[in-house]
Amino acid sequence: MAQTLTTIAFDADDTLWHNERFFKLTQERFAELLAPYTDGDALMSRLLEAERRNIRHYGFGIKGFMLSMIETALDVTDNAVPGAVIAELIAAGQDMLQHPVDLLPHAAEALRAAQAIGPVLLITKGDLLDQERKIAQSGLGDVFDAVQIVSAKTPETYARIFDAYDGAARGMMIGNSMASDVRPMLEAGGWGVHVPHDLLWDLEHAERPEDHPRFHEIPDLGALPDLLSRTG
Repeated sequence: MAQTLTTIAFDADDTLWHNERFFKLTQERFAELLAPYTDGDALMSRLLEAERRNIRHYGFGIKGFMLSMIETALDVTDNAVPGAVIAELIAAGQDMLQHPVDLLPHAAEALRAAQAIGPVLLITKGDLLDQERKIAQSGLGDVFDAVQIVSAKTPETYARIFDAYDGAARGMMIGNSMASDVRPMLEAGGWGVHVPHDLLWDLEHAERPEDHPRFHEIPDLGALPDLLSRTG
């Protein structure tokens, strides 16, 4: 692989730093606030439906999640949810937008190994301002040759981004999501490396491309340098 691989890209949230755990904590608070109106399982199902429906309106990220929580709260209470509950949901979302960036183990080591190959890219979804904040606070911003904050990760997205380098066929995408990071990159003709995270948003699940020759899975970013050298 090292003879043909020239460009490596990383996902950000739950690949280089923690993210989903803040959503889970807020969902727990959401369930507490709405407990008088519905049971937790039904509430989470309604919230997920709202998130799936609203992606095309709000995109990915905390702000869309906040609006989906408010919409769900109105829905399950027949518009009778107290204003104080809405205020708490807004406050919870604002707290999420200020949470500190906590790097995952081996993130810096993995980036150094990638730099030895060629240009290193960051390709992430989400709210522009929030992602820019996290990149700046991570201390990793100077590592990347380019940062792309996109509305969706599709084969076309990856083809367009990697065309500015040597093409997707000579590129690798590393991330925690089969649905967003791995499968679309494989479809674009590149390598897809899955780095599982303990927490994964329900809308990011997808089947493993078991037999694909360009698919790899590593237990954590600490295994990336070995993968790059072993498959060279």
